[in-house]
Amino acid sequence: MERRNALKLGISALAGLYLSPMLGYSKILNTPAFKGPFEPTWDSLEKYQVPDWFRDAKFGMWAHWGPQCEPEAGDWYGRGMYEEGSRQYKYHLEKYGHPSKFGFKDVINVWKADKWNPEELVNLYKDSGAKYFMAMANHHDNLDLYDSKYQPQWNSTKVGPKKDIIAGWEKAARKAGLPFAVSVHAAHAWNWFDTAQGADKNGPLAGVPYDGKLTKADGKGTWWEGLDPQDLYAQNHPLSVKTSDRASVHSQWDWADGASVPSSAYCEKFHDRTIDLIEKYNPDMIYFDDTALPLWPVSDAGLRIAAHMYNKSLQKNKTVQTVITGKILTEQQRKTMVWDIEKGQSNNIEPLPWQTDTCIGNWHYDRGVYNNKRYKSAKTVIHTLVDVVSKNGNLMLNIPVRGDGSIDELEREIVKEIGVWMKLNSKSIYGTRPWKVFGEGPQQASAGALTAQGFNEGKGKPYTAEDIRFAQKDNKLYATVMAWPENGVAAIKSLGKSNPNHTEKIRQIKLVSTGEKLKFKQTEQALEVYFPSQKPEASYANALEIV
Repeated sequence: MERRNALKLGISALAGLYLSPMLGYSKILNTPAFKGPFEPTWDSLEKYQVPDWFRDAKFGMWAHWGPQCEPEAGDWYGRGMYEEGSRQYKYHLEKYGHPSKFGFKDVINVWKADKWNPEELVNLYKDSGAKYFMAMANHHDNLDLYDSKYQPQWNSTKVGPKKDIIAGWEKAARKAGLPFAVSVHAAHAWNWFDTAQGADKNGPLAGVPYDGKLTKADGKGTWWEGLDPQDLYAQNHPLSVKTSDRASVHSQWDWADGASVPSSAYCEKFHDRTIDLIEKYNPDMIYFDDTALPLWPVSDAGLRIAAHMYNKSLQKNKTVQTVITGKILTEQQRKTMVWDIEKGQSNNIEPLPWQTDTCIGNWHYDRGVYNNKRYKSAKTVIHTLVDVVSKNGNLMLNIPVRGDGSIDELEREIVKEIGVWMKLNSKSIYGTRPWKVFGEGPQQASAGALTAQGFNEGKGKPYTAEDIRFAQKDNKLYATVMAWPENGVAAIKSLGKSNPNHTEKIRQIKLVSTGEKLKFKQTEQALEVYFPSQKPEASYANALEIV
């Protein structure tokens, strides 16, 4: 999920060129679609409204966990291990051997998840303030992490840990009373695994093909005898243009710029796998790591999945209570689902609810991040959360999970520290809505511009006590001062008597974390709030309740 720099916002124009001929509800594998008022068109999906549970929750946690965490060498390992000379290729040679002999299928085989305790982890996240939980159902590596009817060999119940990962996470989330979400990334295996078709250009094994083109017939006498690697790698197709260019897969994320276009059979198999996931585990939310919806605009499979999920929820609940997220959305598409911004945030109050997804480390577990102590701090996470909430957004935070299913002690400390702040200040977060302006202060002027997919986080100056973020709920205004004012006074310009945003007389101000009433003075220029001499815990973001 790295930066896709060259992605284009206007993909809908390509629809006429690429749209699958299998419009409506036609199938190859005959999984029925759930019928109802939502049809698989953008115009029909515009009827969607984001449910209140999602708008109120504000903060979710994510286990972006699968076999690529087993090497503990970071994100996109299943692609990078086939890129000669790359960090992950070199790591793979040293740890496992050459990718002609030990490919990604073999990484799956050594992944056992033997220390995985989903109930303990979900309870930890809930205790830290998360109001919904998301688990990865598959990644670009194409392994389904559930009992998959349409990926019957290459799923986690048959290979690797031989466990139904999604069932375990779902049971834990339901027991904890948290809405359960799944993330689905597998639409891209078709060209993401292009590198597995390659071979070294240098060295003693130059020209020896990697294992990406192996077939079932090649498996005699191996651990994978009887399995077809092509059901995993999906490489019986011409390569995308510019496969040797490491950035090419990013520019081809919307199936343009020379991407090898998936076959109808591939698209329909993805559709049926995802419908099967929805039917078996009833997720409250699906996150798609795609431009708009999966396989759009070369297929309408994603549109049919969305229509199915909305219709299913509508019939069960009388209103749609499910959420679908997608990336790089047009104005129309933002009405049909929740806009997701990867590792970044909007610089304005958005008219419709949105979400940022980010991570305290690397997306897949990376031992180097742990060794070098490069995790995001709880302070950074909380600042992101407060800023996102002020702009009508939610934060989905990934805590990287080791291959064995555990998280490390540094991550655990960060999660617990997030929980300290949330226990003291969460009334300024949950259930709130944006105010007239999202905030004030010098930080926003330095924030990175939001382009295409996102990736503008961490580009601004650090927050100071001059930076304020607003939210409102139950006739109360929450103003969060983004650092402790060392001079003892926070000056909030948006609430000065002469400011057009200020309309009502202020009767009382409390420090949310302690409940202490604070003295204040309102001048023409600003509302001056006098802080106590004693700092509360986690004083890097200080919510004020203003009545």
